[in-house]
Amino acid sequence: MAQEQILKGGLIGCGYFSNNHLNAWHDVIGAEVIAVCDQDIERAQKTAEKFGIKKVYTDANTMLQNEHLDFVDVVTQAPAHRTLVELVASHGVHVICQKPFAPTMEDARAMVIACKQAGVQLMVHENFRWQRPIRAVKEASKNIGDLFFGRVVFRNDHDIFTNQPYLAKDERFIIYDLGIHLLDMARFLMGDVSRLFCHTQSVNPHVLGEDTATMTLVMQSGATCVVEACYYSHLARDIFPQTLIHLEGTKGSVILGADYNLTLVVDGEVETHLVPPQPPVWASGPGVAIQEGVLAIEQHFVQCLKDGKEMETSGFDNLKTLELVFGAYESAEQQMVYTTEAALGT
Repeated sequence: MAQEQILKGGLIGCGYFSNNHLNAWHDVIGAEVIAVCDQDIERAQKTAEKFGIKKVYTDANTMLQNEHLDFVDVVTQAPAHRTLVELVASHGVHVICQKPFAPTMEDARAMVIACKQAGVQLMVHENFRWQRPIRAVKEASKNIGDLFFGRVVFRNDHDIFTNQPYLAKDERFIIYDLGIHLLDMARFLMGDVSRLFCHTQSVNPHVLGEDTATMTLVMQSGATCVVEACYYSHLARDIFPQTLIHLEGTKGSVILGADYNLTLVVDGEVETHLVPPQPPVWASGPGVAIQEGVLAIEQHFVQCLKDGKEMETSGFDNLKTLELVFGAYESAEQQMVYTTEAALGT
C-alpha cells in the first residue's frame, strides 16, 4: 500500500492564537508544519521550540523561497493578510488565512482573485461553524421543515482582553472580532442574507469600540434571524464561549441551550440530548469548543487539498460573511437597512 502523502506547511504569525493552530496541526492527519515565521525572532524561536519545529524565519518571502511548502497558515492580524496571502499565492502555495479575512472588501476580493489566478486554494479560518454542537444543530435542523426564524446568541462578560489587549483599543470591536463568527453561523444554518439592520452600543467604559450588537437578518429564503453579541452581559452564570441557537421550521424547532443541551421538536415529538464538544487532548480552559473547531477546520482544509474539492469556508464564500460585517457597521452608523450585493444582483 502506498504511503499517504504528508503535506508540508509553514505558519506565519506566532502570536496568542497560533498555539491553537499549531497544537491542531500536530493532530491533523496528512499534514505537518515544518517552518514558522514571525517578525519577532524571539517569539518565533520560542514557538518553534515548543512545537518541535526546526525551521524559523523572520521574513515570509525567505521562508517561501527556502522551503518546499504545500500550504501556509497565515495567523497574523487582518491588516497584514493581503500582503501575505498574495505573496504566498505568488509562490504557488495554498493558503489558510485567519479571520477576520480583511479590513476592507477591496482587500478581500483582491486576495480571492490573486489565489484564483495563481491556481491555489484559499480558505478562511472561520472555525465556529466547525464546533461539534453547531454541526449537530445543522444536522438536526434537516428534520424541522422550512426554516422561518432563527436566533444566534453569544452574551457574556468573559475577560478576553488580558490575552488580546489590542481588542479594547480597536475602534471596531465586537462585530469585526466576534460578530463575524455569528454571522457566518447564521449563513451556515439558514442560508445567505438579503438585507440586515444593526444597532450597536458601547457599554464598557474601558473598551473603545462597540461591545454590544443586535442584528436582524432577512435571509434570501424570506426567513428572519436575530444575531446578538455582547461582552458586557452580567449574567447569573457565564457560559463563555458557548453559542446559544434557536431555529424554528414549518415542522418543528431546534434549540441549543446552555451546557450543549439540544432539544429537537418534530411534529409535536420532543427529543433532548447532549451534544458537547469532543476536544483534543491538548485543549484546556473554557475555550475547548473553539479549540475543537480549530482542529476540525484544519483537517477539512487538508482533506479538500487532497481531494481537489472547494473548502466550505473558501475565500469566495467568506466574502459573503465579510460583507455582512461591513454592512452591519454601515447600518448601525447610518441607522438604515443594508441590502447585500447578492440581493441587488451585483
